[in-house]
Amino acid sequence: MTGANPAGWPGVNPAWSRRAEVDGHRWHYLDNAADLDGATPHGVLLCVHGNPTWSYLWRSVLAAGAAAGWRVIAVDQLEMGFSEHAGATHRLADRVRQLGALTDALGLSGPSWDGVRVVTVGHDWGGVVSLGWAVDHPRELAAVVLTNTGVHQSATKPVPYLLRLARHHRVHGPATVSTPAFLDVTLSLARPRLDPDVRAAYKAPYATAGDRRGIGAFVEDIPADPAHPSHSELERIAEGVRGIEVPTLIMWGPRDPVFYERYLRDLMARLPHADVHRFEGAGHLLIEDADVAGTLVSWLGRRLGAQARTDGGATAARRGEPVLAGTGRTPAAPPAAYRPLYAALEEQATSPATAVVALSARGRSELSWADLAARVQHLALGLADAGVRPGHRVSLLIPPGIDLTTALFASLRLGAIVVLADAGLGIKGLTRAVRGAGPDHIIGIEKAMVAARVLGWPGRKFVVGPTMQEVGYTPPRTAHTRRRTFGIYGSTRELLGRGAVLADAGAVLPAAPDPDSDAAILFTSGSTGPAKGVVYTHRRLAAMRDAVAATYGLSPERSFVAGFAPFALLGTALGATSATPDMDVTAPATLTARALADAADAIDAYAVFCSPSALANVVRTGGDLTAGQREALGRVRLVLSAGAPISSARLAQVGEVMPAAAAHTPYGMTEVLPLTDVSLEEVQAAEADAAARRVAGAGGGSCVGSPVAGTQLRIVPLDEVGAATGAPTEEPGVTGEVLVTAPHLKDRYDRLWATQDHSATWPGWHRTGDVGHLDAAGRLWIEGRLSHVIVTADGVVTPVQVENDVLGVRGVSRAAAVGVGPVGTQQLVVVVETDPAVHAGARRPPALAPAGLARAVRAAVRRPVAAVLRVPQVPTDVRHNSKVERGRLALWAAKVLAGEKAGTP
Repeated sequence: MTGANPAGWPGVNPAWSRRAEVDGHRWHYLDNAADLDGATPHGVLLCVHGNPTWSYLWRSVLAAGAAAGWRVIAVDQLEMGFSEHAGATHRLADRVRQLGALTDALGLSGPSWDGVRVVTVGHDWGGVVSLGWAVDHPRELAAVVLTNTGVHQSATKPVPYLLRLARHHRVHGPATVSTPAFLDVTLSLARPRLDPDVRAAYKAPYATAGDRRGIGAFVEDIPADPAHPSHSELERIAEGVRGIEVPTLIMWGPRDPVFYERYLRDLMARLPHADVHRFEGAGHLLIEDADVAGTLVSWLGRRLGAQARTDGGATAARRGEPVLAGTGRTPAAPPAAYRPLYAALEEQATSPATAVVALSARGRSELSWADLAARVQHLALGLADAGVRPGHRVSLLIPPGIDLTTALFASLRLGAIVVLADAGLGIKGLTRAVRGAGPDHIIGIEKAMVAARVLGWPGRKFVVGPTMQEVGYTPPRTAHTRRRTFGIYGSTRELLGRGAVLADAGAVLPAAPDPDSDAAILFTSGSTGPAKGVVYTHRRLAAMRDAVAATYGLSPERSFVAGFAPFALLGTALGATSATPDMDVTAPATLTARALADAADAIDAYAVFCSPSALANVVRTGGDLTAGQREALGRVRLVLSAGAPISSARLAQVGEVMPAAAAHTPYGMTEVLPLTDVSLEEVQAAEADAAARRVAGAGGGSCVGSPVAGTQLRIVPLDEVGAATGAPTEEPGVTGEVLVTAPHLKDRYDRLWATQDHSATWPGWHRTGDVGHLDAAGRLWIEGRLSHVIVTADGVVTPVQVENDVLGVRGVSRAAAVGVGPVGTQQLVVVVETDPAVHAGARRPPALAPAGLARAVRAAVRRPVAAVLRVPQVPTDVRHNSKVERGRLALWAAKVLAGEKAGTP
């Protein structure tokens, strides 16, 4: 092995490189103590690498730790990195003991311990070694941090394939020692690819076969079965971990071919108090793929600061941030006002009136309240009998309709946590969501069973038969061989049948779940990145129902059609009759006027809930309505457009098919819905105020109305580079990030600690990621997403007003305003989709817009436009078919304007 040359290790201060000799072993380690300038550290981070890396892995943690006042010591395990390469074999127990001897010598533990608390940080098999140290040093231990590791190898599950391959007798020596193949493969897992000089630094200690003997020995020491010499030590550590009670952070890269999600689930079961953050898109070399160092330092500040975060904004004050009036725990409805989401169903359990109607190509299905209540009870009893317990996660992969309603309310009543990730996320997004949530059980249609099997979704599988809602319970039709092939545990028919038998025998359901226990995990649309799981408690879900009911005057006497999937379950929660129209829920724009009219007629609907794209298609197909269908839609009194922005002109068009309906558009998000509400008339009045400049702050975006009851809004002003860094304000006309608090606000993000921490900068409030401003009348005007803000040489530009102006150009059906170039000198580029009835070239391949169209766009926009591009179709989010994907268009536009091959966005 060549000598250590820290000057050639990018990202490493040469002063960090240290050596020590302990019990005859020569150690190398990195120590950032010199960067602390003699200041007393908050504590010590003891970082342990895995195989085949070395302490260089932790360079970003050493730098970030020093900046935050933490001493960081990253060791090279023996036979690894630049510690001794003596050709010795070190078993797991040896490595744990050797690490303890080193920390004793360094004064981090043992008789010479200086009293400074230690945080263990481990990756890969270094995670196991660090946990062994943690188990053996409870006195010194302050916290535990883990990244992509595993502490238990199930006897019923094989070791991951890549490790099995590396251990194979014909592969082991050649791949791990004779050649650098194992090392090269590991380094190739980084996303994006490592810079050549960083890759060279990782390989520096392993230049020859002799240098790589430690890599081969480490692979051989993986305890793949109970007969392995290190198995007993692994079991000792695994059981000892259950006793760790100090703050714990687990950071995880899901795209890891070595440590599968099952290792994460096992760690969470052993450390149930752990904070977890999954970095979607990251893999095995997590620290190279994601901001592990920044997340770690932030977490240390929250969990090991002077105090953990407290109510009332104390943490914000310590961080130098303003404390908002009314902050603290997110406001919740008083306990006495709490009614479970399923309360209306139980109250109408004997009613013969229609509860739900589902229309599809197969015809019409419906259930009375009495039938629905009985099925919910029977399914809940059947699920309990099958082993579903309170707190278990149950993924419901069922289209909106009677089957989903039954399964959802049965799961909620049982105290299980429902996971709702709809097919609108697409197969990749759905896979990320289901794997991320880690359900214990899946209830789904047969397509979902096939996908779960092929794509490795976790959870015991229960198949929903196509006629679950029919009266009477019959044996399942799913063939035994198909069940075995797809790993199906049972069917909802069987569960219903078993539940009916139990109910007849006098069985009762478990006690009702606690109002503040987790009830549901709902997923965001994924329009601005991977879909995020949003956790709601029973109390917060009930508060959402109450907010919708109060805002729109909904009650059991007022039936409604749910043409927008998130609202499909509200009817049962409100005690109102609801109907789902014949449409593809994964493509809202497939809703036709005739399908909507049939659903409205089926229940004499008072209200209609739709997304903007669905309403647009309803208006477009209005000419196909029969006289009877027009009459049915003429009886509708309220129409809600939700899920994405809609212009007043397009909202007004709804009157063509529902002339008696008051048109409203609520603003909100998966994290809190609704936030504000506005009627068509109110939007028109606001636009008139803006045009006449009668109200300070009016204009400059889309008016989404005033906060609904119980909701408070603030604005976090933008700085000169478009970041939301100012003090929250209600001052009219100040543009910034929208900040909100409400009784129906989410409890937290699921397994996204860093995301939740950022969103709750002010305790009890949520940073929405949307940009907007308030006017003097208290109305909110949305200007776009924070990530879509354009920062030009002349200042910050927000996209929505630009897009609104462009949509006023004849023939433009969709528009996106994006920034191209470096922040601070970005150029404003407009991308348009045009109507083929107006522009003959509307469906031609993407290109610069025709000169006449470009002139019209520039004339409509009140600021310089660098380029106008036309595409056959502006890309939108999958769930709503309405939210323009500006980020995707910005990347595409940059390539087009740079003369690169860009294709279609």
